[in-house]
Amino acid sequence: MKLGLSAMALAALLSSSLMALAQQQQPAVPDAPAPQAHPPLTQMSGPLTPGSGSGEQPIAPSSSSDGAVPQALPSSQAPSSQGKDDFQKAPPEMPAAGEGVASTTKFVLNVNFVEVPVTVKDGKGKLVAGLTFRDFKVFENDIREPLRLFTVDPFPLSVAFVIDQSLTSDVMAKVNNSLGAIQGALTPYDEVAIFSYNNGAQNRSGGFTGAQSARVPYVLSMTKSAGEEMLVPVNSGPMAGCNIHVNGNCADPNLQPGHSTGSGSGVITIPKEIHTLNDAVLAAAKELSTRPKGRRRVIYVISDGKENGSKATFKEVLHYLQTNKIAVYGTAVGDSARWGEGYISKFHIPFTPYENLLIKYTQATGGTLDSENGTNGIERSYAKIAEEARTQYTLGYLSHQPIIDGKFRKIDVRVDRPGLEVIAKTGYYPSGQDYR
Repeated sequence: MKLGLSAMALAALLSSSLMALAQQQQPAVPDAPAPQAHPPLTQMSGPLTPGSGSGEQPIAPSSSSDGAVPQALPSSQAPSSQGKDDFQKAPPEMPAAGEGVASTTKFVLNVNFVEVPVTVKDGKGKLVAGLTFRDFKVFENDIREPLRLFTVDPFPLSVAFVIDQSLTSDVMAKVNNSLGAIQGALTPYDEVAIFSYNNGAQNRSGGFTGAQSARVPYVLSMTKSAGEEMLVPVNSGPMAGCNIHVNGNCADPNLQPGHSTGSGSGVITIPKEIHTLNDAVLAAAKELSTRPKGRRRVIYVISDGKENGSKATFKEVLHYLQTNKIAVYGTAVGDSARWGEGYISKFHIPFTPYENLLIKYTQATGGTLDSENGTNGIERSYAKIAEEARTQYTLGYLSHQPIIDGKFRKIDVRVDRPGLEVIAKTGYYPSGQDYR
């Protein structure tokens, strides 16, 4: 019994000795450092402003009549450094990415809200990005208007393609070969309608359809035409087309072009060329006027721009375009695509067809006109102009004029940067459709 107790005591003594030895070999854990006070900023004066440093007083929010605090500008929309402009007291409505003008529908329904798409290019014809609302100035009837909307969101397109079939056969062949590239310039969110004209306008698609639908290539293939033969007119002599004369007149009018008997001197009246551009643009505009809001309404014309024989006049068609917010873009082909032709087309000789009326439509409605001679150039122009129509700066303001007075209102858009070209519509007519 004494032996057992001695063994137990010896084991307890050995255990306590091992624990003491382990505690002596284990290093001591140091204490955490005590918190230290930050040294005072003795060299700083004034409050600290993030991004500005010290010594500047904070800007107090401006008060307004309705008590609303103006929205703060993000860093990407900083004011232009080219000069202070205090006209714009508060920033306009800037919808979030992807919203477009959906958040500003209340303005359109209740007040005289005007939407102005704007394209800005540099000296080389490239699109200029990165502008803010402070870079733009909008004048209506020579009175500056504060912006209420500013967005750079792309818009879905409603495009009415108008194809001229009165072109000469060689030019028409190039246009026919380029029609397959039209669908590649559009997105699934776009919609198209296809028109053609020679002696009158024809709606080939029967209305709008999806831009990427299988129906579009079929309609475009049915729109191809052989064009007109480029012949030298002969109105006298044995090659005039009528070899049988009675008393100086053609015996049978069916024997000569135009089915005209001519004059008593035996000279055959040469039939006039027919290019019903006005009627075709008006037909496309009527179809576009039914498209819903929130879409870009675009007429895209592929033509040499000649006009003769239309029932509608240029002023009537332009009035309709400016009332229904429709922009005309185009690709000039044939004679109008030659260098310098655009300048000469500004002058019109009386009693002759207009050499290029298309340029007047584009300038008045805020569109652009591209001149191309080859098939590859025509194909590239489709994608280029579709990009311009889709990616524009969209400005909005509230007109100071009465809501509906039926009078034309001139618009002038300017950008406070040198060397830039600003493309926008020259004006509009107020319409009751905006207030439904």
